[in-house]
Amino acid sequence: MGILVVGSVAFDSVETPFGMVENVLGGSATYFATSASYFTDVSLVAVVGEDFPAEHTSFLTSRSIDLRGLTRSSGKTFSWRGKYGYDLNEAQTLETRLNVFETFKPTIPPEYADAEFLFLANIDPELQLDVVRQVKNPRVIASDTMNYWITSKPEALKKVIGMVDILIINDAEARQLSQEPNLVAAARKILSYGVKTLIVKRGEYGVLMFTDSTIFAAPAYPLEKVFDPTGAGDTFAGGFMGYLANTKDLSEAGIRQAIIFGSVMASFNVEKFSLDRLRELSYREIEDRYRSFKAMTHFEGLPETA
Repeated sequence: MGILVVGSVAFDSVETPFGMVENVLGGSATYFATSASYFTDVSLVAVVGEDFPAEHTSFLTSRSIDLRGLTRSSGKTFSWRGKYGYDLNEAQTLETRLNVFETFKPTIPPEYADAEFLFLANIDPELQLDVVRQVKNPRVIASDTMNYWITSKPEALKKVIGMVDILIINDAEARQLSQEPNLVAAARKILSYGVKTLIVKRGEYGVLMFTDSTIFAAPAYPLEKVFDPTGAGDTFAGGFMGYLANTKDLSEAGIRQAIIFGSVMASFNVEKFSLDRLRELSYREIEDRYRSFKAMTHFEGLPETA
């Protein structure tokens, strides 16, 4: 079995300097699953309301995403409204309506319990802990979180961090979680909570990876046009975890390579609103951009001295 992802499926309304969309498909689990589906099988656990249209279900199914864990509840689907200025690294949240997501308690179907790779998307850390208890013996557990949970449930979140192999958060969250202004110092403190690998997303400035003994830095792929950064972090996580699940190479080199594939997927995601760019993406385009990324970041070592 490939990847199990537990998170949100939502409606997004987004405005950027380059346009706006209303009630389009979004949610952390949606972006993650769509991105990961280019590399491996994905099973999704989430909740939607009675208003969730068949066209969205059909799209997810078309990506061969297993939806047996998608529950339809009485009420409306979780929705988020946000706005970006020309600084696309930070969204202004205008409205959040949890709706059926407010009472979401993930139940992992028995056929998902043997998942080798588990991704805990941005949900209550107490729910993340409960999901971990329901999955038998995953080879890799990775998780995300957000500033709200860092503030409201720090102890539960630290328990999650101590149980996962990989934590994927952004730079502001890393500083808030650690209470350290410097990212290197922040990483050292977060690693002391028990996680093996910390990946820090830095938007247009790329990605940093920290372990107990190494640091790896990757730039963001340079783009001339960026329309909508919504879901870019989840898309990165999906590409990253999808590639790991595909290769099952958990060496340092394998994880570094997965980071670049995650960065490639995120670079495509921001080129259009919602999942529109990922809908039309081909694997050939992914390979071509990966090669371009590699060429862009390659440099020679120092010449030998006498």
